[in-house]
Amino acid sequence: MGSVHQTGTDPRRARIEEMRRAEQARQRRNRVIVVAASAVVVAGLVAGGAVFVNTRSGDDKSTSAGTAKAGGTSGAKSGTNGAKNGGQTGSGHFVTGADGVRTWKGTLTRNHVAGPVTYPMEPPVGGDHNPVWQNCDGEVYTKPVRNENAVHALEHGAVWVTYNDKAPKADVAALAAKVRRTPYTLMSPVADQKDPIMLSAWAHQRTVTGAGDPNADKFLAEFVQGPQTPEPGAACTGGLGQ
Repeated sequence: MGSVHQTGTDPRRARIEEMRRAEQARQRRNRVIVVAASAVVVAGLVAGGAVFVNTRSGDDKSTSAGTAKAGGTSGAKSGTNGAKNGGQTGSGHFVTGADGVRTWKGTLTRNHVAGPVTYPMEPPVGGDHNPVWQNCDGEVYTKPVRNENAVHALEHGAVWVTYNDKAPKADVAALAAKVRRTPYTLMSPVADQKDPIMLSAWAHQRTVTGAGDPNADKFLAEFVQGPQTPEPGAACTGGLGQ
């Protein structure tokens, strides 16, 4: 690529690296908090057990009420702990721009769900998703990943590079090398996609002819942590691996 492209991508790369360092620091702090909280919980359980031994059980009615209260709600927006059993995607359709990028026009829901989601496109570019994201810190997966986890990675600003069995092996290898050196990306096979090589971001998608297609680098430069990201700077590590 020429110098113009390099100048445009360097600030983005520096910003991504800064966010990655901040996320790593946040995770270290969280680990300390979790360890401390676990110690408090264990102490509480020990004390609670002693009290329980010296008291008689409550009646069934009280137990039922307490259980219902502790259960909470079953559904939640992204960023909360609840999860529905099934999901949806919203409504809309793709519009293809002059640059070949397909943009989803409509709504894309962002609920956390425990079960499978039927997406209107393959690979999906948004919609309800699993509470756990697929790790996307330059991750190359040689086996298919669950759509519901990958969509959560897109919500965090990742670009998902996918291919089917019609993609030349040399292109797959070259794209894998590109992904490994690019934070906030992941790559995996998707057997049912309509084109050999595709790139997806939240609400955006395009086909490329191969690893050397300049549109691949353009898509990465525009959509890795791009303005379409619902949760910019959110983690791409600490989720689900393979």
